Amino acid sequence: MLSRYYTVKTLGEHEINIQKSRFIAHINRAETELEAQDFIQAIKKQHWNATHNCSAYLIGEHDHIQKANDDGEPSGTAGVPILEVLKKRKLKDTVVVITRYFGGIKLGAGGLIRAYGKATSEGLDAAGIVERRLSQIIHVKIDYTWLGKIEKELRASEYTIKEIHYLDVVEVETFVDESQVQVFMDWMVELTNGQCKLTKGDTIYLEEDFKK
Repeated sequence: MLSRYYTVKTLGEHEINIQKSRFIAHINRAETELEAQDFIQAIKKQHWNATHNCSAYLIGEHDHIQKANDDGEPSGTAGVPILEVLKKRKLKDTVVVITRYFGGIKLGAGGLIRAYGKATSEGLDAAGIVERRLSQIIHVKIDYTWLGKIEKELRASEYTIKEIHYLDVVEVETFVDESQVQVFMDWMVELTNGQCKLTKGDTIYLEEDFKK
């Protein structure tokens, strides 16, 4: 599993107009080729009367699944420009469909490449990008007398609190980057003078909004 990577935050849609043609970007996350193909087919069904529904997707830890489809546009002017934007943004597990309704003015090869690239880029911005970091959940059990100090220190740190359970003792679940687990645990022991119980939980991806 990758320690960290970028992907789209959520399903997104964004429209631009270029020389009277409508370009509608449809963005989604897809972790398998089947998910990507299903999304493409759903958009094609929704926009069955469009002039073109061009698409591309990039899937897998090492981008081992890459596909681009011009859907009737001149070869290399639509699908590839979409895919190149995904690569430039270093995104993974992402599928894009650009729906075009022709407005009567031909753009030429260069114009099409720029149009599909722009539609993709703006569509990704609209959907949002997240960084997924492989993290381990560390359970910190402490007496209530330590809660104020521990919570204050955590919220001022690089670590992210997942949840706080208020039971007979307080249990604070925290996302910790895998490379920082021992550092974090040593820090908790130091802050509480050894009066905490630490256990390792699940290893999952923590998602955080990525800002340029």
